[in-house]
Parts: sequence; structure tokens; C-alpha cells
Amino acid sequence: MISTERLVEEDMLKALLRKREDGFTLVELMIVVAIIGVLAALAIYGVSRYLKHSKTAEATRNLGAIETGSKNSFQSETDSSGAGTGPFIHTFCPTVTKTPAAGIPVAAKVKTPSAEWDQEGWKCLKFSINEPQFYMYTYTGDTSKSGTDAVYTAKAEGDLDGNGTSSLFELVGKGASTGDATRVSLKATNEDE
Repeated sequence: MISTERLVEEDMLKALLRKREDGFTLVELMIVVAIIGVLAALAIYGVSRYLKHSKTAEATRNLGAIETGSKNSFQSETDSSGAGTGPFIHTFCPTVTKTPAAGIPVAAKVKTPSAEWDQEGWKCLKFSINEPQFYMYTYTGDTSKSGTDAVYTAKAEGDLDGNGTSSLFELVGKGASTGDATRVSLKATNEDE
């Protein structure tokens, strides 16, 4: 006959084996932690990239609005004599310096005073920004030339991550003798800076 002690020992051994089967080993836990770490790193990279692209969207959206205003200005006929009898010419809006004039602090979003959007060039373009912005805007329109010689340049410049290197978006367009204006180029330098 089996002794009581032996039965107790067997029951304890079975209980220990069952307990071992219910838990996780250290290796399994380390694998799970490593997977979570990799997923977290990918998520952080994706979110930071998304945030940078959302900031650069401001520049491309506003340069598009400036481009539309510039094209509309060029397509309208201007009476060069002032008497309303012609000759009629097509010109771009006048040049506007950096707005905001004081610049944007590093990696900041600022609201430009509404008085700065009252400059003649911005009024001609029918462009202003009423909410805080990451970029300074500049527009150079050649009002001395008309037709195919007329050119405009719109720029957006800002330091998005505060490392001292600026992002620069530059849009260049030109006029045609037909009164139409077309985009020549849109280029970005240090887009995610």
C-alpha cells in the first residue's frame, strides 16, 4: 500500500507542475517587452513625422492661396494711362516684405498683427492669416514688367524644430502675353526642419 506521505508528495509535485504550466517564463516576458518597445518606437516616429508634415501643410496651403491671388491680379487688366483708355497691361501685385516683420521665434507659432496684413501687396493678393502661424511669408511681384517678362516669387520660411535650420518653401510663377499666369516651380529646402 502507498503511504500517506507518498501521496502528499505526489500531490505537491502535481501542483507544482500545474503551477509551472500556468505562468510565463522570463524569456517569454522579455520577448513581449521587446515587441512592445519596437511598436512604441515606430509609433513615436510616425507621430513626430505626422506633426512635422501637418506644420509644413500650412506653408503649402498658404503659398497656394498667394498663388491664386497673384494669378487673379495678373489676369485683371490695368490701365497704364490712368484715363481708362489703355493701353491695358497685366502686372503682378507689388512686393511685400517678411510678414510678420519681427520674425517668428524658433519653433513657435505666432499670430501676426492684423496691421501687417494691411500692406498694399497683401491687400492686392487678398491674403491674410488670422490664426497663429509657423512661417514668415514674403511676396515679390515685378510690377514694372507686364506680359511674358513678369515674374512673381512667394516664400514661406520657418524653423519648425528649433535647431536653427529653417525650412524654406519657394513658389515661382510667370506671366504670359495672353494675360494668364502659370507656376514655374515650387521647391522646398529642408522641408522637415
